[in-house]
Amino acid sequence: MSFLVSIIFGAVLVLVAARLGMFSGSMPGGLGVTEGKLKPPSKSPNSVSSQADLWPDAPRKDDARIAPIALQADDVTDGKATIAKIAQAIEGLPGAKIVERRDDYVYAQCTTALMRYVDDVEFWADPVAGVVQVRSASRVGRKDLGVNRARIEAIRARLAGP
Repeated sequence: MSFLVSIIFGAVLVLVAARLGMFSGSMPGGLGVTEGKLKPPSKSPNSVSSQADLWPDAPRKDDARIAPIALQADDVTDGKATIAKIAQAIEGLPGAKIVERRDDYVYAQCTTALMRYVDDVEFWADPVAGVVQVRSASRVGRKDLGVNRARIEAIRARLAGP
């Protein structure tokens, strides 16, 4: 009986810690676009990046590789319309909050409902490649159970329409 009480007490403590933001991690440095690149993929398998191949020394680049987002048909010049549609799609995601938005870039933080984990998500309209580069990464933990990849694919699907 005391074993069961200990487990329940431990679970309650973990949930309280999560609600207090103890699992949210700190905002990482190096976000944004530097010399035509978003931040490299994480060292652990909890991120995705459409620019993974630009970081040859990244230890998890093969796991992180994801396709960039194509510009919308009505947006062949600068990516502004596609970025606006991405921002709209982000606003429809539970737990998502846009932190920075420019004509060519969106940075959002996505917080999970139960454990309050925070993921950092970036989209950049790359004028050279003619696509929107993406990066989504968990702040804490080693694995993300595919959440970052699924989020990017959900946004891609929303852009494609019904």
